[in-house]
Amino acid sequence: MRHNIKQLHEEIKTGSFLALARGITAVENNLEGYEWLLSNLNSHNKPRVIGITGPPGAGKSTMVNALLQYWLKENKKVAVIAVDPSSPFNYGALLGDRIRMSEFYTNPNIYIRSLASRGALGGLSAKIIEITEVVKEAPFDVIVIETVGVGQSEVEIAGLADCTVVALVPEAGDEVQTLKAGIMEIANIFVVNKADRENAETLYRNLRMLAHEKAIDGKEIPVIKTVATNNTGIPELAEAIASYLKEHEELPEKRLQLLAEKSWQLMQVQQMKNISYDRLKSELAIAVGESDFNLYSFTRGFLERSLNKRSA
Repeated sequence: MRHNIKQLHEEIKTGSFLALARGITAVENNLEGYEWLLSNLNSHNKPRVIGITGPPGAGKSTMVNALLQYWLKENKKVAVIAVDPSSPFNYGALLGDRIRMSEFYTNPNIYIRSLASRGALGGLSAKIIEITEVVKEAPFDVIVIETVGVGQSEVEIAGLADCTVVALVPEAGDEVQTLKAGIMEIANIFVVNKADRENAETLYRNLRMLAHEKAIDGKEIPVIKTVATNNTGIPELAEAIASYLKEHEELPEKRLQLLAEKSWQLMQVQQMKNISYDRLKSELAIAVGESDFNLYSFTRGFLERSLNKRSA
């Protein structure tokens, strides 16, 4: 299996979409060899990651479609990771984004992969960091991550993406102040999509005022008007993304925080690797009947016994 994974890794680096799909599946489902693959990824000279987020109905997928068309004209190779809501029955992705992006299926410069959020908080898949790193191994110019669109909890994307685009629609004009504490805090670029609708100008002005309030060293967050269905404003949005990426090459604090949190989780998983849940239940079933049972003391004792058994 090690040989197969090494070969798969080499094929991913050459740009094989089939190998990339298999690599993502291995990582997403903890298949044999996935740890070797993750441990041998190169972290240098990688494509930049663009996060597209915002509440449901903001037209995120249509906006991604329009950006793909724009980048294709610039001869860029783009990967899209579309995080879909999970089915409540089998935790599989509902695949709405891939249906909407079907025009790019056969394009050799566009790779699209849907992931199920599987109940993960933050609007992203639980394995999104690992999967993004695998995709970075392939020769793409840009990686786009489109999130579920679950509202204010969808802030993890700010740590994962090099540039986060928050899309809103005119109907959200009166909600800007209430959104400010959550999703509005993560934007590097604001987009008023469906800007041909009534109240678009009101939302645009509100966002400009918010951008002015949040200005750092005189630099305000760009606010772009778009009508993604007919590509209005898409060149301006693409230029705003390019300008932001050019100005921000350093590792942002939010990214460092996300990576530290992920590393912490990986350490916890490693420590728990050989601890038996079934044995935990069996011992707990006996201990809970004792008169002096205390969950915290039991847990500490069980952990000590498990670790001692592993080191013996």
